[in-house]
Amino acid sequence: MSQVSTTQRLYSLDALRGFDMFWIMGAEEIFHAMSKATGSPFWGAIANQLTHPDWNGFHLYDLIFPLFLFIAGVATPYSVGKELDNGVARKKLLLRVIRRGLILVVLGVIYNNGLQIRPLSDIRFGSVLGRIGLAYMFANIIYLYSKQTTQIIWFFSLIIGYWLLLKLTSAPGFPRGDLTMKGNFASYIDRSVLPGRLYLGIHDPEGLVSTIPAIGTGLLGILTGSFLRNNPMSQTKKVLRLFITGIIFLIVAQIWNLDFPINKNLWTSSFVLQVGGLSLLLLSVFYYIIDVRGHKKWAFFFKVIGMNSILIYMSERFVEWNYSTNSFFQWVGQLIGNPFNIVAMACCYVLLKWLFLYFMYKQKVFLRV
Repeated sequence: MSQVSTTQRLYSLDALRGFDMFWIMGAEEIFHAMSKATGSPFWGAIANQLTHPDWNGFHLYDLIFPLFLFIAGVATPYSVGKELDNGVARKKLLLRVIRRGLILVVLGVIYNNGLQIRPLSDIRFGSVLGRIGLAYMFANIIYLYSKQTTQIIWFFSLIIGYWLLLKLTSAPGFPRGDLTMKGNFASYIDRSVLPGRLYLGIHDPEGLVSTIPAIGTGLLGILTGSFLRNNPMSQTKKVLRLFITGIIFLIVAQIWNLDFPINKNLWTSSFVLQVGGLSLLLLSVFYYIIDVRGHKKWAFFFKVIGMNSILIYMSERFVEWNYSTNSFFQWVGQLIGNPFNIVAMACCYVLLKWLFLYFMYKQKVFLRV
């Protein structure tokens, strides 16, 4: 962690990143608490959307991870692309991209296993940060060494190739195209080659093979960022183009779902289009309200989170946030009493994290990778 000055960037992108992180820094627990406190089917339905399906299917909570990767891709033309335009050598940028990717992989291993010596068999190597790191790295390498048309070809090749890979293969002893947890080819390869333990024993949702289509998610973000930065059309037309493309992606995802189910665990190609469509819709809304219309003040809450997203994510392994929340705010829960004290404490949990991030923001201290 170092003290640095902020650079010019899309305000909407930081706000959207913060909105994304808001849900995994504790906001989802507010709705789970509301469901528990009220017993209401309405709050129960919302709380259910803030969980992951066991296998096939889609809940809104599934969007959080790929949205972050998509946003990382959108930022690429504004960072790596800007440096290219300023004459920085591709080789230098390549080394920087590889370094960032590998650092995220290491941070992911630390997040999973902590800073302690363990037997190799007990270490989980697949991780959220690891997937972001690898997908970001390969998507950026493609960006550095290919033109936009080639990047589009790469995107469709990755998702179509992954579809064919899983439809034409299976684990030994299972019928071709088997997409169950035990029978699919991606999980079988992960079981065969990944060291350590898998998250679900026979399957890891952040496994090696399913990183292939995740590169497509990163590439979609890069293509979106290039469009926003370089296309000469008006901002309003850009918003409309993003929104329409998002709708098209969602429609195609539902059709593809009939043959290749939407599945976050496998990061299926239909899942790539599903989350890609939703990401495009969200970005179009944030971009229109914040960067086109200029309404920024409301998004400051999210920007504070988005500017230090890796820091607050990693803090889960090094800060006992529940203990800290109880230390500062237990009196709030006691004043409110049952059954809504759990809702109040969930809100205080998020508030304490935000206040920490706000302090870091005011000190201009950000965790950079």
